[in-house]
Amino acid sequence: MTEDFYDVLGVSRDADEDEIKRAYRKKASEYHPDVSDDPDAEEKFKQVKKAKEVLTDEEKRQAYDRMGHERFEQAEKRGGFDGGGGGAQGNPFGGAGGGGGFGDIFEQFFGGGGGGRNRPRQGQDLRTSLQLDLEEAFEGVEREFTVTRPTRCSDCDGAGHPPDADSETCPNCDGRGQVTQVQQTPFGRMQQTGTCRRCDGEGTLYSETCSTCGGEGMVREESTLSVDIPAGIRDGQTLRMEGEGAPGPNRGPSGDLLIEVSVADHPDFERDGDDLHYQHPISFPQATFGDTVEVPTLDGTVEMDVPGGTQSGETFRLQGKGMPRLRRRGRGDLFVQVQIVTPDSLNAEQREALEQFAEAGGEEVDVNEGFFERIKSSF
Repeated sequence: MTEDFYDVLGVSRDADEDEIKRAYRKKASEYHPDVSDDPDAEEKFKQVKKAKEVLTDEEKRQAYDRMGHERFEQAEKRGGFDGGGGGAQGNPFGGAGGGGGFGDIFEQFFGGGGGGRNRPRQGQDLRTSLQLDLEEAFEGVEREFTVTRPTRCSDCDGAGHPPDADSETCPNCDGRGQVTQVQQTPFGRMQQTGTCRRCDGEGTLYSETCSTCGGEGMVREESTLSVDIPAGIRDGQTLRMEGEGAPGPNRGPSGDLLIEVSVADHPDFERDGDDLHYQHPISFPQATFGDTVEVPTLDGTVEMDVPGGTQSGETFRLQGKGMPRLRRRGRGDLFVQVQIVTPDSLNAEQREALEQFAEAGGEEVDVNEGFFERIKSSF
């Protein structure tokens, strides 16, 4: 999320809690995935919800205003925000011992409790793609697909070393996982705390590394998964499979798998949102006298009345014969454009009838010299 929380809700920076809640209710109803047609509705709904959670929490809002959006987001990714009474005497940066949340930022520059790197953290989200045909998008299907992704090494259970490996406390950081450097600056002496490079923040050195993962704790494996495709999904929309992303460091929860859906073009139907467009051929007599024709749809054929005197290129609307509305009731419409088809050849009887038709209309037309072309162009 990169957009300022105040901008997400459309409120000023001095808005009170009631104003923020009203703005949230308005935005939530606009972007709720069950009612919104916006292809990014799910992500926007999550943004709105997150903005409301932060700006209606006094401690979090104070921290957000002080730090700005990017630093606030970075701090939460590093370990979350303890706004629920864990802080000492209303401290807006979490617990008294520097054990989590925004305290980590200050520990980096001014020292403090070590070992933050060893805290379980959320794994990264992964992305893949999946192509459907229009019929699958219409019906909604369950699809299996294969993805290559990092998984926790089963031989070492993600530890990066064999269970029976000898261990010792890292002499470089004395087991803290972090080292502190003191620098003289124009503003005085400042100390900066960073991850110990020798033990990579573990605080412990091991006699050997896992031969399967090379000490990384993760390996790349091919996995077969199954996902439910909702009826009415559109090209370019994204599905989220929670917990199917990369495993989290230090046994943290796995991230999510984001599946970008691609819907292939159809040879007969053209899609426009929830509506479909189709071109249907009719003959000159059908257009002139009217007829009932059978029109294909994605779930069978239906009958459509063509009134007498129909012009070539005229469009008829069949309500409810288009695509299902994603996560809503009802379906879009099917728009049928009729095209008058000129026959390639005529028998003697047809030729004579058309000559009589031309004479009755006062036209001196040679059937061999483009009579049908003349009629077609007039419609």
